[in-house]
Amino acid sequence: MARRSGGFSLIELMVTLTILALLASVAVPFAQLVAQRQKETELRSALRQIRGALDSYRRYVKEGLIESPADASGYPPNLDVLWQGVPDKTKPDGSRIYILRRLPRDPFFPDSAAPPASTWGLRSYASPPDAPAEGRDVFDVYSLSSTTGLDGVPYRQW
Repeated sequence: MARRSGGFSLIELMVTLTILALLASVAVPFAQLVAQRQKETELRSALRQIRGALDSYRRYVKEGLIESPADASGYPPNLDVLWQGVPDKTKPDGSRIYILRRLPRDPFFPDSAAPPASTWGLRSYASPPDAPAEGRDVFDVYSLSSTTGLDGVPYRQW
């Protein structure tokens, strides 16, 4: 009677490696999907924060807390004033109004060293909605990414 050694046969090893390769081929796309979904969540949150801050700035202008020229739209001249602060017109001590603690960046922007304000596309109050263009103020922001979201809508249109 022949005694079998305690190791694995070549066929058993090949079957095990095939099963592991199959599992890995399923897991990698799933991990990429999770990473893209996380970036989409960050983009949605950043857009909500910036758009809310733009609306707050305009409300402060209407309430007379922030100085604005009479012919201006009431929106900020750039994104940096939202976190750098603007002088409070009602307080003579020079205190400032800060609308954001920090300006969020576009998570899909490829250069992580770029300043946050340069990661966004800007739309002025005077530009049409279907052709956003920069101008004297910042009415809205959009992603500069040319890719499409998981829902089929390009990130530029979010």
